[in-house]
Amino acid sequence: MKKQDIYSLLAERGTEHKIFEHEAVYTIEGMMALGLPDSHRVAKNLFLRDDKKHFFLLVTKEDRKINMKDLQTRLGTRRLSFANETQLMDILGLISGAVCPLGVLNDSEKRVTVFFDDYFARGNIGVHPLNNTATVFLSAADLVDIIRPYCLDLQFVNLE
Repeated sequence: MKKQDIYSLLAERGTEHKIFEHEAVYTIEGMMALGLPDSHRVAKNLFLRDDKKHFFLLVTKEDRKINMKDLQTRLGTRRLSFANETQLMDILGLISGAVCPLGVLNDSEKRVTVFFDDYFARGNIGVHPLNNTATVFLSAADLVDIIRPYCLDLQFVNLE
């Protein structure tokens, strides 16, 4: 899937959303520098793996500091590390800097468990549409409804 496919999917589903096209950004700091409305609702996304090659996507608030050891305990996983760029492309079809929950739509084998920060249990969320040159704001509930069928599992977790 490509960015335009996401736009079409949202339109076909009648999902209320706002699209902001922008320059390519590769970090959450770059996202914040854009000054988008509701930037505090932009998701920071980490594509992780454990030593048994189980894959996880952590979707958290933009300013959340993540301690990997604490995260392992909270998620109940084995030792976590960042997945590499090859795994990111092979599984989610994404490049570094464009990691987003919509990437699971590209995972035909359902290999990824998605963990959403409880912060996004209600309200809107801002995510890339498979490309780091745009951000789409939609309700977190709508996003979960879209991606849940493509995930190995999807859970909300308390990361405070």
